[in-house]
Parts: sequence; C-alpha cells; structure tokens
Amino acid sequence: MIPDPRNSERLLRALASLRGLALGDALGSQFFVPANYPALQSGALPPGVWQWTDDTEMACSVVAVLHAHGSVDQDDLAASFAQRHDFDRGYGPAVNRMLRLIRQEGADWRTLAAEMFNGQGSWGNGAAMRVAPLGAWYAGEPEKAAEQAELSAYTTHQHREAVAGAVAVAVAAAIAAGADGREGPTALLDAVIALVPRSAVQAGLRRARDLLDYADVATVAAVLGCGRRTSAHDTVPFALWVAARGLGDYEGAFWTTARAGGDVDTTCAIVGGIVAARPDGAPPAEWLGRSEPLPAWVPLG
Repeated sequence: MIPDPRNSERLLRALASLRGLALGDALGSQFFVPANYPALQSGALPPGVWQWTDDTEMACSVVAVLHAHGSVDQDDLAASFAQRHDFDRGYGPAVNRMLRLIRQEGADWRTLAAEMFNGQGSWGNGAAMRVAPLGAWYAGEPEKAAEQAELSAYTTHQHREAVAGAVAVAVAAAIAAGADGREGPTALLDAVIALVPRSAVQAGLRRARDLLDYADVATVAAVLGCGRRTSAHDTVPFALWVAARGLGDYEGAFWTTARAGGDVDTTCAIVGGIVAARPDGAPPAEWLGRSEPLPAWVPLG
C-alpha cells in the first residue's frame, strides 16, 4: 500500500482535536470533585494536574489506528481499546467487561458488542465522546467522516442511537476543521442533520438548531439533556448546540458546557474536540499545561 501523503496533515488536525478533547475531559472531570465545585462555578481553575478519563484513552486509540491504517480498521481499533484499557479511568461496567474479555480471553468484539443490553447494543455516549479527532482527520469530507465514524462506533456501540451520535460528532468536527470561517451555527447543524440517520439524536439536533438563539443554557440543557442519562441522544444534541455557538472560542465553549452539569467530562470532551479541530479553536496554553499529557504511545507525527 502506498502511503497517502495527506495523512501527515490529517494527523496534525486529529492531534489538535485530540488535545482539545483531552483537556475538556480532564478539566470537565474536576466538576465531579466536591471540593472544586464552588470555585469552578465561579470560573476559577482547580489546583494540581487534571487527569483525563476513558473518553481520552479511547480517543487516543482512534487516532493511533487512523495513523496506522489511514482509516478505521475495526479489528485493530477493538484490540487497541482492549490493550490500552485502564480500569481506573472511569469506564462503564459493560465496556469494562467487554474489553477485559477481549484482552484476557480473546473474545470477538462483534459478538460482545451485539449482545450488550439483551441484544439491543449500547446506546451510550461512548462512541460519540471519542470520535471528534476522526472528524478532524477527514476535514472538509463530512460524508467520509460519517462513514468512518459508523465503523468506529460499531466496535463497542451497536445501537442506532449510539451510532447516530458518533456520526453527528464526527461530521461536526470534519466541518469545523475544514471551515473557511464563513459557516454559522445554523449552517453547521443543518449540515450535520443532513448526514445523521433518522433517530432520536437527529430529532434532538433539530431541536438544538431551533434553540440556537436561546441564551439561557439551563433551559437548553433541560430541553436537550446534557448527559445525565449517559445516552447518545441525551448528550450529543446539547454538545453540538454549544460547539456550533462556540466555534473560535474554546474557553467560552468549555464554561458553557461545564456549567450545565450532567456528564460533564463527556460533554466537555465532545465540545472540546470539535472546537479545537478548527484552526482558531486552540485551547488556552495555560490550561493545556495543567492537563495530564497524552500517553506516550500516541503518534505525534
């Protein structure tokens, strides 16, 4: 196979998104520390090094597989998830079990993912939380991002809603990373909605588009959900509402997301990955310096 010369640029974009995702994840997770909550609500940053969670660990595998293959290789992606799996990073019990069985017993990811939740597959937000760097990899190619996001989702989440959530996030990141600065929030969400299959996620995105002129984040979160149920359709529409309004302003987008509550590390990871995919969406350097570094096995070019 002849290497695609575009992959070096793709990797740089994916890494920019990954850093934004990891920072959103790590800083967002600080909202679950009771001692930090009052300060965070006022906009003060917590002390120490902010550690990322499973959101970032799995996103790192997505980037590593894209770098190795140029596209999603499902077997390699599932193997990477299992090999890199750190129980203490906050994985859900179903995914913990799945990755342990793959790693220790050589179980087939296809069977395990299909059997989850009585054969319905998981509709959790895990496939969406890790996929923004894939969208950045396919900057300006939203259809390709949608196709590859679906493949990436199926390795762990096979419910229609989880797949739709992953597609939505990847498409948003692909559009943001390839933007020329002329797109607005409505145009972004319209483009995402057009590529997301009919689902509760798509219906939520339509509501998100209709709420773009709302200033009260609490009201929007109450209508769309902000991850309290950890489902794709309770997470992705709100995250894309924030990202669409916050392109070019990582710091503002983070605080808007975090103060809504819910599954804060995941919503902030999704928003951070989309916003940072855009050239003018880099996170504050001080914040990056206080976040846990990416693992050494992540390809840096």
